[in-house]
Amino acid sequence: MDDLRQQYLDAMGIAVWVRRHPPAKTERSPGAAATAATLSDEVPAASEEPVLDWTTLQARVASCTKCELHRTRTQTVFGTGDRRADWMVVGEAPGADEDRQGQPFVGRAGQLLNAMLRAIGLSRERVYIANILKCRPPRNRDPRPEEVTCCEDYLHEQVALIKPRLILAVGRIAAHNLLKTSTPLNRMRGRLYRYSDTGIPVVVTYHPAYLLRSPKEKSKAWQDLRFAIRNGLEGE
Repeated sequence: MDDLRQQYLDAMGIAVWVRRHPPAKTERSPGAAATAATLSDEVPAASEEPVLDWTTLQARVASCTKCELHRTRTQTVFGTGDRRADWMVVGEAPGADEDRQGQPFVGRAGQLLNAMLRAIGLSRERVYIANILKCRPPRNRDPRPEEVTCCEDYLHEQVALIKPRLILAVGRIAAHNLLKTSTPLNRMRGRLYRYSDTGIPVVVTYHPAYLLRSPKEKSKAWQDLRFAIRNGLEGE
């Protein structure tokens, strides 16, 4: 068993769970997992093919001046990972480390996210990681509604290009903005949602930064990850 995965499970006091065979990519079926729990009875139709390609989209993000955050950023944080990933992880916004390095989740929270992924047999390189915002808010304050609106199309295009099987929303702000709700995060856990008009399943869990401050909640995060596995890897 991978040492990092073992350390994460040990830290949560959880019995070791071993996948006998690594998950394999399979052909995606348009009607797959239609019977899974969801907020609506009908799965929305898949969105149209994306307008942009990756090169054009990344260039637009890098030169974006739609909101005032472009005045204070060091650089934009576009996203990273496998552009054909089955899973997409969406967080809130870049922090100081991310703003310096231009990559999402590279600080202590990123290290924990990596461990969480390893605990379920995934690696950072096998998922795609992005944020609601592409620029760091000053002093790491919460994103403002107008800032989210300015970045919304960028994230939607990323989702359209990747076509993931599942989106893992980490943290309250990511969940609220992805799903257009104000429901407390604790009440959102353990339910399967759908992103926009795409029909892509969304699972909500705690942000790794919160888990660093509240390590007793790691067991709940583990439950969320196992729920995500059932709906994102084994459910189709």
